[in-house]
Formats: sequence, structure tokens, C-alpha cells
Amino acid sequence: MSTSIDQPMQKNGMFNRFLATVEYLGNLLPHPITLFAMFCLFIIVFSGIADFFGLSAIDPRPIGSPGRSPDGVIEVVSLLSAEGLQKIFGGLVTNFTGFAPLGTVLVALLGVSVAEHSGLLSAGLRGMVMGASKRFVTFIVVFAAIISNTASELGYIVIIPLAAMIFHSLGRHPLAGLAAAFAGVSGGYSANLFLGTIDPLLSGLTTAAAQLIDPTYNVSPEANWFFMIISTFLIAIIGTVITEKIVEPRLGKYDESQASEALNSNIEYLTPVEKKGLMWAGVSLLVVVGLLLLTILPENGILLHPETGKVTGSPFLKGIVVIIFITFAIPGFVYGKVVGTMKNDVDVINAMSKSMSSLSLYIVLVFFASQFVAFFKWTNLGTIMAINGAELLQAVGLTGPEVFVLFIFMCALINLSLGSSSAQWAATAPIFVPMLMLIGYAPETIQAAYRIGDSVTNLITPMMSYFGLILAVATKYKKDMGIGTLVATMLPYSIAFFIGWVALFYVWVFAFGLPVGPGAPTYYTP
Repeated sequence: MSTSIDQPMQKNGMFNRFLATVEYLGNLLPHPITLFAMFCLFIIVFSGIADFFGLSAIDPRPIGSPGRSPDGVIEVVSLLSAEGLQKIFGGLVTNFTGFAPLGTVLVALLGVSVAEHSGLLSAGLRGMVMGASKRFVTFIVVFAAIISNTASELGYIVIIPLAAMIFHSLGRHPLAGLAAAFAGVSGGYSANLFLGTIDPLLSGLTTAAAQLIDPTYNVSPEANWFFMIISTFLIAIIGTVITEKIVEPRLGKYDESQASEALNSNIEYLTPVEKKGLMWAGVSLLVVVGLLLLTILPENGILLHPETGKVTGSPFLKGIVVIIFITFAIPGFVYGKVVGTMKNDVDVINAMSKSMSSLSLYIVLVFFASQFVAFFKWTNLGTIMAINGAELLQAVGLTGPEVFVLFIFMCALINLSLGSSSAQWAATAPIFVPMLMLIGYAPETIQAAYRIGDSVTNLITPMMSYFGLILAVATKYKKDMGIGTLVATMLPYSIAFFIGWVALFYVWVFAFGLPVGPGAPTYYTP
């Protein structure tokens, strides 16, 4: 008899009982929207209490450093005060409208919706499933999810829903497909074969932190490229094993009655007109890609960086969401025109409108999540936590390579509450990078270690910006899906990624002495 995730575990293994406990306790939590609202209230009250008791930290940056307070003390900023309440009321709207993931999802989804409602994604999915070896479907899903990070948040809004559909169409549990893709997109966030938008962002923050010790130091965007390439294959393999050996057996056989809407599990072979539509959609995609390449390949490409003439930091990378929109919308409309599902602009507009309406839950969640992130930043609580953590490292006297185990663990722990990669590194890099440089490690190596911790706990924290979106997709297949169920499903990936990735880091950097990127040193010499 198969075991459902909602039924008592039939296996008596300790790990299965642990996961069941995590699921039970997690499901006691309120709805994510309510949870974020409670967090906002907690931060407001706690900041007032912390301010009353004078909670603070000594800024370790040298006197005169940019952003350093005159007296060298970082204090908690109370939101439970007249000034704090004024800041809350004045920033409530801009916190929401300025929340980066919101615009990314909405703009990208406009293009994706055309491809979805025209039938392009469905036809492409069916063709891929029928043509691919079922033996390697899981690996392909995880690997593709990791690579999707090159196009910013594409994986969250495209790959994860598609993976659930693939598994469902193969008679496998759709939540196993969702979990595999989620593991690749989020848990493997820092791994990739190609440089993405996160690389120049992190390297810029690392450079600024390193220059607190060495004003001439510069960290380039490709600083972790070698390590990220090998990490891509490691995460894909681990994700495949965890999906097939732990997650999918635990989920058991899928019960169609769990779905919140009628699902079609039959995959039909492509008809001649669908094949024709895919062919012309492919042609249009090649044309679009060709035109985009003309903006960056020539020496005077119009989307290259105006000063350096390179792709790094260029309008091309900054406009990656627009590129996603174009590369989905145009082929989607071409496909719809050929097969007859889209005849004019009204059909395109209707497709976009339908997709927007499906994001109502996500938009409400983003409103409260954006307030929490802003409140946390305003109070300086994140910075003080990072400084105290750094002081703990110094107090225990760790100076050998083993310091990175604790460093990565701390980054993973902080990531549970600071889901934004840039926000977390902006707050902690000025503390950890100088500290670890002083005991002999290069900023490139420190950044590579940070990226591990920043990725592995993305899977199990509701603080991650897209957690609500993933939960919304999951409820399509399991209408009573809760936070605890999702966290318990993803926890094995998080644990395995942490162990495997840390092991790879030590073998790559310290056992073999290999650089984490082109020209990147392992050790820092003043």
C-alpha cells in the first residue's frame, strides 16, 4: 500500500520520523501572509525593546570608512517611536512597489503567459517528455532548473510549474517534480555553467568589503566561475538522488483527489499542426536570439556596457527580464497564430490578464513580505546579528580552513531570515570579508563559501521571496498544502546540498588547491 504525505509514515526510519515531525510542527504555522504580518509586528516591538536596553555593536570598519557611524557604534533603530512610525507610514507603499521580485515576476509572466495560453509550453513539454528517456527525466529537470538561474528568476515562474506537469504526465507524483525543480532553482542558486546577474552584484559587494583592508583590491564577476561550474553537476546529481531515493518514495502514489482543480494526466502525441507551430516558434526564437546577439557581439553593440564595452554590467544583463518577456511572447504568439489558438491582439491581452489574476495570492504575500524586509533593514538588527556572529568566530580562535564550516553554517542560518542574497551579503560582507582576509583568505574564496550558505537554506525558509509562489503552485496539486509540508519535502535537499557542497569546497580549494575562478587566489597576502 502506498504512503501519502498526509498519512502516517509506514516506514519507521528515524529520518522519516524526523521529517514527519518537521511537517507536523510546520503546518501549525499560520498562513504565510499572516506569518509575515506577525513578523512585521514582532520586528516593530522587538526593535523598541532592543533600543530601550541599548542593544548595539562596535563597527569593525576603520575610521573614515564609507557608511561608518562617527562614534563607531551601530545601534538598533527603534520603529516603536515617533520617528519609526513616521518611517513606517511613509515607506509602506514604496516598500511594496520597490520590492524587486515583484516587478520581475509580473513583467516576465506577461511574456510567459502568451506562450502558456497559446499552447506553446504545453506542446513543447509533451514533445520533450515523449522524446526524452524517462530514466534521466529527474536529472534533466534539476539540471535545467540550475541553468535557468542565468536568466534571473526564470526558473521560479517557468521551470518549477513545468517540472510538476512533467512528473504528473509520467504518472509520477507532481510534487516530486516541483521539489526537484525547486531544489535546482533555489538550492542550486549559486551554481551555473554561465555567469548570471548575481555574479557582478556579489563581486561588487565583495570588492567594497575587501577594500576596507586593501583599497586596491578588486573582485571580478567571474571570480567563482570554475567552482560554480563543477558545483552545477554536483547539485544536479545530489538533487536527482534525493528526489528518487527519499522525496518521491515518501510522497507515495499521487491521489488525483488531492488536486484543487481537475488535472489531465494524459500526454498526447503532437499533431502535425502542433509540430508545425513548434517549428515556426523555433524559427521566431532563433530570429529573436539572433537580433539580441547583434546587440552584444559586435564591438559597438548597443546593449554593451557604454564604458567598458563588455556584457558585464551592461544594459543587456540589466534588462534580462525584458529579454525573458520577448523570448516567450513572440514565439508564443507565432505558435498560437499557426495552430489557431491566438488570432489577434485581443487573444494576447486575454492571456496576459488570466495569468495576472492567478497571482493575486502572491501579490498580497509580497506586500507583507516587503514590509518585513524593509523593517528588518531599518532597525539594523541584521547588521548587529552579523557583527556578533563575527565576534563569536574570533573568540573561538578559528584560523584554519575549518573556519569555513562555521562560516557557511552561519550564512545558511542568517539566510533563513534574510532571504535576499544581495541584502544579506551587503550586511555581512563588510564584517566577514575583512575578518577572514586578516587570517589569510582571499575575498574570492570567502565569496565562494558564502554562496554555498546563501543557497542551501533557500529551500526551507518562508523568507525566500518566491516561497509563496512555490506554495501557490503546489496547492494546484495538493489543495491543503501547508508550509510544513513544503519545508519537510525540501529539507532532505537542504541537508544533502550542505554536506555535499561543503565537501566539494574543501576538496576543490584546500585538498587540490584549485582556484575558485580565473586568476582567483585562495589565500590573501597583504
